[in-house]
Formats: sequence, structure tokens, C-alpha cells
Amino acid sequence: MNESSLRALLDAVRDGTVTAEQAFVQLHDLPYQNLGYARIDHHRSLRKGLPEVVFCERKTPEQAANIFEQIAAREERAMGTRAAPAHAQAICERVPQAQYHPLSRVIVFDGREPSAQSGHPGVVVASGGTADIPVAEEAALTAGFSGCQVTTLYDVGVAGLHRLLDQAEVLSTASVIIAVAGMEGALPGVIAGLVPCPVIAVPTSIGYGTGLGGVAALMNMLNACAPGIAVVNIDNGFGAGYLAALIARKAEQLA
Repeated sequence: MNESSLRALLDAVRDGTVTAEQAFVQLHDLPYQNLGYARIDHHRSLRKGLPEVVFCERKTPEQAANIFEQIAAREERAMGTRAAPAHAQAICERVPQAQYHPLSRVIVFDGREPSAQSGHPGVVVASGGTADIPVAEEAALTAGFSGCQVTTLYDVGVAGLHRLLDQAEVLSTASVIIAVAGMEGALPGVIAGLVPCPVIAVPTSIGYGTGLGGVAALMNMLNACAPGIAVVNIDNGFGAGYLAALIARKAEQLA
């Protein structure tokens, strides 16, 4: 159940087309669906504004496809992350309108009316280098699926600072910025020193040996001196996109 379906149910009770007892039965249903190998949280939309997202890695294609299909049927939209081609094929067989993005390993479906897909303003996703784009795309697709208008700025790292400074106007319009970088992970701190909005830092596992698979970037981001930075885990584009959407939605409500 999501916010729109709950409102529809309450409106039906008010109008007399659904009795209080019938509404009670619907509301009394378990907030999750037990598939044996998974318990799908169908009340996630009520709490967070977004359905549960399927983490496909380590799931069989059949498991991922069944979970994705159940969410899509109830929510009219669904999303999966870390989806291999086998996961995408199994999901698309059950939900043919789903779209697979192999670079980011994200698969999405949105069957709602266009009026229900209007975007919250102002999420910018910036990557330090081209090699960081898969993680940045995961963040951008997550924020977009969450109902945000997303602008991407790729390959604007600090090794050529003029590339970033040229985008000052775009950065200044953002409600929240996601900065994705590997190597030494300097990009979020630089951006945070230039803009008034929150910056979400995403370290990636891109870099040479002493980068330690993203640990060096993570530590530098955690130690950034510019205020207003939140840091997610290594390669966690999904977590950054989700958090950005929550911030953008709240910023729009307060505007």
C-alpha cells in the first residue's frame, strides 16, 4: 500500500462506497508478503515514499524476478539494483515494460500515469572521472525513480578544476548534489566549498593499489573540512540517490 492507495481507501470510506469494516480488513493485512525466501515490505512506500528496491546480487534470477513482479503489481513501479543480465532477462519476461541499464546494473519499471511522475527539483550528480560513471548512474537512476529531476555532470574531477568551475551555474541551482569520486576522493570537499546545499559524497573503488579499493577515497571524504557533507559507503550509488531524493522532497515541502 502506498500513499495514493491509502488516500483512495479513506475517500471511499468517506463516500460510503467502502464500509469501515471492509477498510479495516484491508488495513489489517500484514504489511509484508511472505514468499518463503523473502518478505516483501509493501508498506515501505507509506513510510519512505518509495517502494522496496530489489537488491538482485546473490539472488537467483527467478527470486529477483518474482520479488520485482510482486512489487510492480502492487505499486505500479519497481526497481532493482546490482542486476546481472540474467536477472534482467528474467525480470523482463515477467514485466516486459521494465528497462535495463547495463552500465549501472539497474532495472526500473514505472507504469504510473505521467502526472504521477512529476519530479522534485534539483538533484545534480557529478562524477570525478569517466570510470566513476557506473556508480554515478546508479545514483542518478535511483533519484530519478524516486521522483526527482536529475542533472548529470560527468568527468569534472579536480585534476582539471576548470571543468567543474565551468558548471557553477548548474551547481548553484541544486537542492542537493551527489559527488562521486575514486582515487583520492577530493571532489565532494571542493564542491561543498562552492555551494550552499547539502553534498552527498560517494567514494568509488576506482584507483591504483594504495587506493585500497575505495578505502582511501572513503577516508578522505570522511575527513573533508568543508561543512555540509554526508558520506555513504564505497560504490553505494543507490544509497546516495535515495538520500538525495529524501532531501529534495523535504526541501520542496519546506519551500
